[in-house]
Amino acid sequence: MKRALRARWLAEREALPPEIVAAASAAVRAHLEAWPPFAQAHTVLTYMAFRNEIDLTPLLDRHPTKQWVLPRIAPSRELSLHLYQPGALERHPYGMLEPTPECPAVAPEAIELALIPGVAFDRRGFRLGYGGGYFDRLLPRLRGITVGVTYARFVVDALPHTAQDSRVQWILTEAGWLRAED
Repeated sequence: MKRALRARWLAEREALPPEIVAAASAAVRAHLEAWPPFAQAHTVLTYMAFRNEIDLTPLLDRHPTKQWVLPRIAPSRELSLHLYQPGALERHPYGMLEPTPECPAVAPEAIELALIPGVAFDRRGFRLGYGGGYFDRLLPRLRGITVGVTYARFVVDALPHTAQDSRVQWILTEAGWLRAED
């Protein structure tokens, strides 16, 4: 069931016109920049958008005093976290940009705010990603605030999930904030 939902929603997301992606991304960034926990966080995990994900990358330049951290897929199939360094990015075979292995590592426990991409989220904070389980293995290791980032059209009442799936605390879309339900 997850595979079919993922395929359907990825196709829908990838068909979004550039102006919709740009407007939604700008709205998400504005909501985030107005949120007090974002202003207070020094060490922030984010991602480099691809395949029409909400694009948060302008924040890296607009907030240079923050310590920006990006995930990298390690050979162990875990996500390692590294400081963002302009010019020190490489394209992973899956297509997304990630920090080079030489970028300084950051412990997951040091992350104060984690911005987690997803194809879809449900109201309880469960996430549907690309199917590799990378963020599901990372989320339990994070101690800071976790925020799922997607389009409002991909927030649903319930997603199928297993014991291996992890939840985020908040969901942010172009329409605004949603606190994950218990």
